[in-house]
Amino acid sequence: MKKINLLVSVIAYGIMAFLYLPLIAVAFFSVNNTKYGLAWKGFTLDWYIKLFHNEMILQAGLNTLILAIVSTIVATILGTALAIGMDRFPWPKKMNTVLDLILHLPVVIPDIILAAALVVAFGFLRSVSSLFEPGLFNMIIGHITFQVAFVTLVVRSRLISIGKDIEEAARDLYATTSYLLWKITLPLLMPGIIAGAMLAFTLSLDDFVISFFTAGPQSVTLPLYIFAAVRRVVTPEIHALSTLVLLATILLVFGMERFTRKMNTK
Repeated sequence: MKKINLLVSVIAYGIMAFLYLPLIAVAFFSVNNTKYGLAWKGFTLDWYIKLFHNEMILQAGLNTLILAIVSTIVATILGTALAIGMDRFPWPKKMNTVLDLILHLPVVIPDIILAAALVVAFGFLRSVSSLFEPGLFNMIIGHITFQVAFVTLVVRSRLISIGKDIEEAARDLYATTSYLLWKITLPLLMPGIIAGAMLAFTLSLDDFVISFFTAGPQSVTLPLYIFAAVRRVVTPEIHALSTLVLLATILLVFGMERFTRKMNTK
C-alpha cells in the first residue's frame, strides 16, 4: 500500500512539474538581463518597461479586454437564460435530449471545425451587410458561440443542485414570476453565474483558433500577437507579456473563488 501511495505521489508531483515548470521558466526569463541565450545575466525589469512602451502590444491588450468583457457579458446573460429555460420549462423528453445535444456540441467539437463554420457563416452574412467584415465584431460573435455553452452548463448544474422546492414554496406563498426570478432564483444562482462568467472570460482571454479565423488587421489580440512574434523569435518582451497574462489570470481566478465562497456562505 505504501508503494502504491509513493507511486501516486511521484506521478502527481511529476505532472505538476510538467505543467508549472515551463511557466516558472517563462517568468524567470522575463527578468533575465539578456535578450538571447539561457544563461543568467542579472535581474532587470527593462523588458516590462519596454513592454508598456510598445504600442502594438498595448493595442492588442486593449482588443483582448474588449473582446473578453463584451463577449462574457452577452454569453453570461444568454447562458443563464438558456439554463433556466431548459431546466424549468417542461420540455418533452425528446426535445430535452435534442437541446442537450445541441448544448454540448460547442464543448466537444474541435475549435478548428467551429472556426471554419464561422468563416462560412460570416462569408454568407457579408453578402447581406458589410458589418460582418473580419474584425472585432465578428470575433465577439465567434466567442459568444462557444462561451454560451460553458455558461449554460455551469449555471444549469447550479440549478439542479438547488432543486425546485424553494421555488414551489414561493409559488405557494403567491410569489409572482418576476418576484420569483429576481428575488429567489437569480440570487441562488449567483455563484453559478459568476463561475460561468469567469470560465467564459478566461476561455476568451486565451482563445487563439476562433480569433485567428475571424480577426481583421485592426483587431489583433494578445494570443495572436504572441503567435506572430514567436514565429519570428522569442524575445524577453514575450516572456514578460506571458507572465503578466498568467498573473492576471491567477488573480482573477483567486478573486472570483473568494467571492463565490462568500456567496455560498450567505
